[in-house]
Amino acid sequence: MTPRNGNHGLPAPFQVRDCSLVSQATGLRARTLGELRSSLRTIPLSSIYHHFWGRLLRAQFSEPEFNNDFASWAQHALHDRVVAEKLGAVNPGSLSDFEGVRSELLEILEARLEETEFVPWAQGDQQFHFILSQIIVFDTGYRLDDPAALAASIGVLPPGSIYYHFIDSRRRTPHGEDDFSLWLRSFGEPWAAAAQAIRGVDPYFSSLAELRANLTTTLQEHAREVEA
Repeated sequence: MTPRNGNHGLPAPFQVRDCSLVSQATGLRARTLGELRSSLRTIPLSSIYHHFWGRLLRAQFSEPEFNNDFASWAQHALHDRVVAEKLGAVNPGSLSDFEGVRSELLEILEARLEETEFVPWAQGDQQFHFILSQIIVFDTGYRLDDPAALAASIGVLPPGSIYYHFIDSRRRTPHGEDDFSLWLRSFGEPWAAAAQAIRGVDPYFSSLAELRANLTTTLQEHAREVEA
């Protein structure tokens, strides 16, 4: 996203994009915690990313108990509540990158395998399937000229836009920033606090709808302060 408009020296309009995920099977499966650990050592980081964040763009008929697929599988296929809760507590936003996520997952699995003699197996139809996904990006055609317009519009942006600009953007930007706060900072000091507040929102334990509502409240509060 270009932060400056070369013709006028003003920040360029915010280009609202939407996205969806196309999933692809890796062929790797796991029936036990040991097999899960072995595959996690070599699986591409993009697969680990999918199993943490892909849930947000998948159709779900009930609220999941855990926020990543590894924890959900440990609970529902292996019935190992202890390791499920530990895996579910891994927050990718608190780690520097997904290599760090891989290391933390492996540490949890290795500790659990060392402390238990019983090795549960998943039934044939409940094996863990490692998935890769590719993001498909769409230009919505919407352009927002200033932060006030973003504050007024963010509450009606599609979930895919929230995912693309607030979550996936952290893989694209040099310092792991979301598109919203990066753009807000280009408007200078009046919007610096809003940018900082937006960047401080943790998306991991929220649905996209909850995240959108949180961002809307935060932005609108700062917009009122700037206008006052």
